[in-house]
Amino acid sequence: MINASEFGRRDPWGRSFTADPSEVAVLRRAVWMKLTLWGLPEAVEAAQMCVTELTSNVIKHVGLGTPVTLTLSMAGTFVRIEMLDPDARALPTLLAPECDAESGRGMALVDAMSDHRWGVVLREASKVVWCELATDLVPSASDPAGPRVARVEGHLALYGAERSGLVSRSGRLGVAAAEEAAIDLIADLLHWLQAHGCDPDEALDRAQMHFEAELEAES
Repeated sequence: MINASEFGRRDPWGRSFTADPSEVAVLRRAVWMKLTLWGLPEAVEAAQMCVTELTSNVIKHVGLGTPVTLTLSMAGTFVRIEMLDPDARALPTLLAPECDAESGRGMALVDAMSDHRWGVVLREASKVVWCELATDLVPSASDPAGPRVARVEGHLALYGAERSGLVSRSGRLGVAAAEEAAIDLIADLLHWLQAHGCDPDEALDRAQMHFEAELEAES
């Protein structure tokens, strides 16, 4: 595996385009080129498939000619794909594989390719559909953000957007907003545990024990 800090800079990359089937091949080539330059050839095929499905989703559910922006970036050791479009009402739907409906199967493929790491960030007049793909990178010693942290960041972005709308242009929460979203999420989880007859204090104690044990194992 390659250390996450050993292959130079992987700055976010974006491309604005008009939703049309003819754009798919152009986007796939761009994804191949960017990920190859980043030293991540193992992520190319899955990334191309996800970009194809996300673009097709916009064409089918928002409409031909829709202005769209594709962004590739790194979330820890994961490649993050974001697709922004101006319709906050047409939300992607994940259907069961055995469902006979024609729509929704594209997101099932994205779900499978990203190992369930995908979501939607709603804005006032637009939305961002995102997914994250595993790579062969391993976190560097100076980068504590492993896959678990990257996964939580995606969840907090969705939770924070739903609760407060405090989402940055990139679709991610700032540190302060993410902290508030995390506190709200923990509080809601404690309410859920209590509502289902569980002991919130015991759950907190067990979570703390797991956390400390993992820190000790990593040291």
